[in-house]
Amino acid sequence: MSRSKLERLKINVPKLPTTAVGSYPKFPYLLEARKNFQLGKISREELFELEKKATRDWISLQEEIGLDVLVDGEMYRGDMVTYFAENMDGFALSGLVRSYGNRYYRKPIIVGEVRWTGPITVGWWKFAQELTQKPVKGMVTGPYTMMDWSFNEFYPSRKDACLALAKAIHREVKELWRNGAKIIQIDEPAISARPEELDFAIEAMKTVVEGVDAYFIVHICYGAFEFIYPRMLELPVDNFDLEMSNSSLDLVELFRLHPFTKDISFGVVDVHSHIVEDVETIEQRIEKALEVIKPEQLWIDPDCGMKTRTVQEAVGKLKNMVLAARKVREKIDG
Repeated sequence: MSRSKLERLKINVPKLPTTAVGSYPKFPYLLEARKNFQLGKISREELFELEKKATRDWISLQEEIGLDVLVDGEMYRGDMVTYFAENMDGFALSGLVRSYGNRYYRKPIIVGEVRWTGPITVGWWKFAQELTQKPVKGMVTGPYTMMDWSFNEFYPSRKDACLALAKAIHREVKELWRNGAKIIQIDEPAISARPEELDFAIEAMKTVVEGVDAYFIVHICYGAFEFIYPRMLELPVDNFDLEMSNSSLDLVELFRLHPFTKDISFGVVDVHSHIVEDVETIEQRIEKALEVIKPEQLWIDPDCGMKTRTVQEAVGKLKNMVLAARKVREKIDG
């Protein structure tokens, strides 16, 4: 449990802190601007100004909603892996590859030694943090997912590619921390894809966080957790941010068998559904979590990033999530 670490780092959050995973839907004006940039109708500078406006708009919305720990919303990113590959040495980009549903991304190709060449997300984190007094998470894509979602034409093995990426991403994490980020999230949605590779995924995470005194969260979603739990608790992080609602909270039964020993950000709204869950439904999910998780371990958030939802759906889900968390807090405090 890491409440003492939060206090030591002077991160002031209430019981059952509410947060988001990372991405939010882009506003129509930004979608139009990104299209116009691709067509050469606006400059990179004009797009940049609109990305900043969208980030400001999401920070304002999160404060109005009442979230406790904010995110920058990733208004400047397309795909979570491609964005980092575009900003590191050693990558080329392929054509469009289908990821899920009707969504496509330009799958990176590792063609040389992977190297961090300078800050990638630090400027955006600083911009977002300066807009609010609440803590803003630093967020990077983890080495295992970067490796798994790329073609590897350079390193002799998947492990070698993953460990090389870990060294590069460690540089970004260290730079976030050096600039003041106290909460840093490592996005590793692919980490449960191949249970037999969990050993080197853990080794890579050790490299990523080494020597950085921040509160670390790892985000994992839509995987076969039953094959890597409880071993995944060996990942050297403070908090596991897990998708729960899309899989009908089935992990709760697993946690009864093997108690969850770290903090958890428990996904209480399904980001793959257009339905805005009502407060009572979310409240029931939080109470279900509390059957196996102590209040001081529990954070409340959506299952995953919300970029596939509309702005209206995302705001509706977050508002109800915050209301439900407050109701449960009141019950706990008597």
